[in-house]
Amino acid sequence: MTGNRELNNPEAQVEPTRLKKIMASSVSSFSEFKEGWKIVLASTLGIGLGLSPVPFYTLGMLAPELSKEFGWGFGEIMTGLTISTLVVLFFSPIVGNLADRFGVRKVILCSVVMFSFSFALFAFGNGSLMMFYITWGIMAALGAGTLPITWTRGVNLWFERKKGLALGLSLIGTGLFGAMIKPVAAWMIVEFGWRMTYLAIAAMPLIVAFPIAFFCFYESPKTKSIAKKQQLDHEPVKDFPGLTMAEVFRDSKFWILCIAILPISFAVGGPIPNMENLLATKGFDTFEIASIVPLIGISVLFGRLIGGWLIDHFWAPGVAFILLSLPAAACWVLGTVELNMVIAMISVFMIGFAAGVEYDLLAFLIARYFGMKSYSTIYGFVYGAFALGAGIGPMTFGIIFDKTKSYDSIMIFSMTVMLIGATLLLLLGKYRDFSQPQGK
Repeated sequence: MTGNRELNNPEAQVEPTRLKKIMASSVSSFSEFKEGWKIVLASTLGIGLGLSPVPFYTLGMLAPELSKEFGWGFGEIMTGLTISTLVVLFFSPIVGNLADRFGVRKVILCSVVMFSFSFALFAFGNGSLMMFYITWGIMAALGAGTLPITWTRGVNLWFERKKGLALGLSLIGTGLFGAMIKPVAAWMIVEFGWRMTYLAIAAMPLIVAFPIAFFCFYESPKTKSIAKKQQLDHEPVKDFPGLTMAEVFRDSKFWILCIAILPISFAVGGPIPNMENLLATKGFDTFEIASIVPLIGISVLFGRLIGGWLIDHFWAPGVAFILLSLPAAACWVLGTVELNMVIAMISVFMIGFAAGVEYDLLAFLIARYFGMKSYSTIYGFVYGAFALGAGIGPMTFGIIFDKTKSYDSIMIFSMTVMLIGATLLLLLGKYRDFSQPQGK
């Protein structure tokens, strides 16, 4: 009787089918990581030891040493990040185009080597501020291929169902490095001096990231099959779904994303290299600062993983709006509230969390709204807007401090522009379906 009722009940027949679909989806998601974990591992180390985090997270520790050695102001030192940004603005679209045309692996391997040697040049500084700035420019030009522009293209092509999580895992390298490098750099500066610290950090991409990328980072089967099918040795891949660059430049979503990410990156990127000095102005001693600042790297890890999981399951612009509103509140706290250890730790954690979310978000939004046809080139342009905010931010914070001996006003400004940028992301609308023809 029970068997007959199940046979005659349509709902009873639907459940096994639904269960099979769920199980098939889970197996498919697992298989993505089974095949693509090497790509994620190489990307994690490559991004973490690349141009984006290494100069950014180390400058806060090395700036006081450079100031004592050469008499430079914090604003002058932080201008190095701005110089790097301006160079990245020019080179990131070029690097993205090269990755789209010739494959990301070649671009990555060459750039990792050049980035290591160019970062080492800082160890030979002679007090010339001009040479200091030129070194920043050389490093940005040669190291642009180590930016997420290249690595995330490979990850996006390997993963579909768990794209957000895979991107989050790939980008946790910045958090791992940020959590590790500040106390390590502080110890090395004390024991060996700032010059040897520069050399030791410069060796890390060459010793760690390069061999892992050489053996583990390779093109997805989809990329290989397209290249084989069309016999493209030195031509752009045409079969990936998505918008062309001409279509992208006419698309309002592209400009909304560029405009929104600029104030967000300013508000997140400005405080981080200045955090040690900011906390010092609030009365914290060296030991307390050394206990608080590593939370930035740890919170970046949480931002990467939690943000990556959330954008896989919910509408990414909405997730971004919520997750970026909390760090905006942290900016207000750091600019207005009398801090104790607990409040400072929570505020610093929230700002680092925002830094973790924004990278996942960029790669995910570009893939979902513009497709993979011109992914790296698009990322290059959007990253230029991101880098502009992140580069101008630390310099602006340093200049404000040099003039006022306080960061309060710039922190309130950061809160405001972060909320504006997060709100603009809501205008992106629903994701595009690139399985269907794109009408204008």
